[in-house]
Amino acid sequence: MDPHGSDRFLPNSEAVAGPWGVVVAIQANYYRVQLGSLEGAVTTDTLLCTRRARLKKTGQQVMVGDLVRLEALDWADKRGAIAAVSPRRTVLDRPPMANADQILLVFALAEPDLDPQQLSRFLVKAESTGVRVSLCLNKQDLVSAATRQHWQDQLQQWGYRPTLVSVQGDASLGGLPALLKGHTTVVSGPSGVGKSSLINRLIPQSDLRTGTVSGKLSRGRHTTRHVELFELPGGGFLADTPGFNQPDMTLTPAALGQCFPEIRQRLGEGCCQFKDCLHRGDPGCAVGTDWPRYDIYLTLLAEVLAYQQDRQHRRDPDAALKVRMGAQGQTNHEPRLQTKTYRRPSRRRQRQTLDELCYGLDNQAEGLEGDGEGCNPDQADFD
Repeated sequence: MDPHGSDRFLPNSEAVAGPWGVVVAIQANYYRVQLGSLEGAVTTDTLLCTRRARLKKTGQQVMVGDLVRLEALDWADKRGAIAAVSPRRTVLDRPPMANADQILLVFALAEPDLDPQQLSRFLVKAESTGVRVSLCLNKQDLVSAATRQHWQDQLQQWGYRPTLVSVQGDASLGGLPALLKGHTTVVSGPSGVGKSSLINRLIPQSDLRTGTVSGKLSRGRHTTRHVELFELPGGGFLADTPGFNQPDMTLTPAALGQCFPEIRQRLGEGCCQFKDCLHRGDPGCAVGTDWPRYDIYLTLLAEVLAYQQDRQHRRDPDAALKVRMGAQGQTNHEPRLQTKTYRRPSRRRQRQTLDELCYGLDNQAEGLEGDGEGCNPDQADFD
């Protein structure tokens, strides 16, 4: 993606209808849009915009990272309205963002310590988006050279070449600025690893709030509350996102295997005997079990299988058992409680029922009065 809003990504009928801009933040029902020309030169003008009602009626959502066309501009108050949204190249659901072409996962080597299980969960979640994934390890100044080399060697076996940095002090950021230049990059990772501090180093004018790591839980505290884009000095955008400690695994078993570079590499060298192979060491499996993250893969596979079973049980409300994940990753089947929901009827429904009852009684009364026999007390036969 061209982060500056090049006209080659705009609809032909609207390529000259400008001005166009990039949505850099969303707060409530307002959108902050940074203007950009069709030639790709981004300005420093930012407008506070609303969304046209026709976009809302047609279900057109506006996301951070969207390239939008503006109208009804008020340059004095720096306000406008979003009239159209350019087609998106990519869409992320968590964090919600459009047109990102790179995900930068930031982890810390210490404070908090790097956990291979947690790192793998983030890597799998990032790989499942189909966007290019890069890895950055922060706080290298807090560990020894042997520890740094250990993690570099291990991650290369996983299929990644991490960039080691230290955002504190005057330490160099290595090749990270060149890696980010000209791209729209989503910065993601758990809380407390230094994502906001890293963006402050790369973009000093961003001035993001930073936090510390909890001493009791050894976890970071949330400081970023929403997704926001910041322009890089050399071109491109960085998206600061809220930190998550445990991404959810809402994948299919087949998709999970494609999120491991080790499995993709081994499947490229040979095919499994069965098309629906889950790569659990079965005879005829081309993946095998002799790779570093095999145990982590089995743990995530059990979680994904449990998620699939739970979805099937939810589709069948009459199922006697429900699926729950245990503390050690095992699958547990528990009886499903058959409960009834008691809901008080609304006053409108009660009034409608009463009106229907009165209408029915009136009809019965009219029928009795219209019958010539036995309906008139004055003509009744009491013999």
